[in-house]
Amino acid sequence: MKTINHIVKRNIVSNVMSVVKETCLQNQSSSDTPLIERKVFKAVDNALINSVQTEKKLVNILLSDLRGFTSMSEDYPPVTILNLLNRYFEKMSEIIQKYNGVIDKFMGDSIMVLFGVPNNFDDDLERTLCCAIEMQLAMEDINRINESLDMPSLYMGIGVNTGEVVAGSLGSEFHNEYTVIGNEVNLVSRLEAHTLRGQILLSENTYNMAKDYIEIGEVNEVQVKGRQDAVKMYDLLSINRPYKLKVPCREIRKSPRVSVNMPLSFYCMAGKIILPHEYSGRIIDVSYSGVFATMPIRLAMHDEVKIDFSTSLMDQRTRDVYARVVRVSEFADEYKCHLEFTSIDRDSKRDLKNYVDILIQSLH
Repeated sequence: MKTINHIVKRNIVSNVMSVVKETCLQNQSSSDTPLIERKVFKAVDNALINSVQTEKKLVNILLSDLRGFTSMSEDYPPVTILNLLNRYFEKMSEIIQKYNGVIDKFMGDSIMVLFGVPNNFDDDLERTLCCAIEMQLAMEDINRINESLDMPSLYMGIGVNTGEVVAGSLGSEFHNEYTVIGNEVNLVSRLEAHTLRGQILLSENTYNMAKDYIEIGEVNEVQVKGRQDAVKMYDLLSINRPYKLKVPCREIRKSPRVSVNMPLSFYCMAGKIILPHEYSGRIIDVSYSGVFATMPIRLAMHDEVKIDFSTSLMDQRTRDVYARVVRVSEFADEYKCHLEFTSIDRDSKRDLKNYVDILIQSLH
């Protein structure tokens, strides 16, 4: 799917060149056609820069991103990854075009889509949300192809925000594009960064405009850079108009997680008794509700441990947190465990959440 500038430019150049070619043939100078075409393209570029009006517009911004794609791209040849991306972009572009969205740009494995440009319509938000859900549903087809090619499944997170932006042509005579800028664009990036695999997160403004015809799950409050107040993020579950669409469930985790490398001290428990021996492991990633860690000993499913978080994790106080083993895997001489918190005090929970949120923002 082409952007606005490409569509306009192609239509103009096509019409102009049909006249130019006819003139050249009449004058028997068809060899000049390529040169004339390049000059026409340059003239059209300059005209677009000068003619597109910069204006404030209320738009719906959809930003999608693939989870775990960077690490996966390191395990396959570049041609294989390029083919995978092209299949993904082609499928997503078909859906975006179906709902009359405008692709603002591709950024690596991310897609930024606008609804409400160049013209606004009453159903812009409905089409935005339907588009987001269908994009998540389409991941089933993409992963079916991946499976047939012996490649891992892909998962996507989507953020949606509605707000006023500055829209116009950005660039120079050498390269320019119609795009939008402003704080609302930054906010949708923050929303997308906090999505779990298969999740669609809405801003508070988007939720308030659509709450009469959508269903949501839990609401997350995050303190983000550039915003004085905490930002509410709404988990979209389904939409009821113009027809019923449900977001497929992809992720069992309850919160975003972020990769870290930090020490972990823990004690095993026998019932309610804390055993005296202290063990040392390392936390690989952390979330609001648990950690993934390497352990020096093998723990069984549902074993409970007492964790002493290092002072570098939250503040100067070492706090006792209790957790249960929910998954164990063995690699060489070490064990990897998923630990889910079973008891964590309110202050520790708040500080841990802030810590995770800050790490997520630092990566985006």
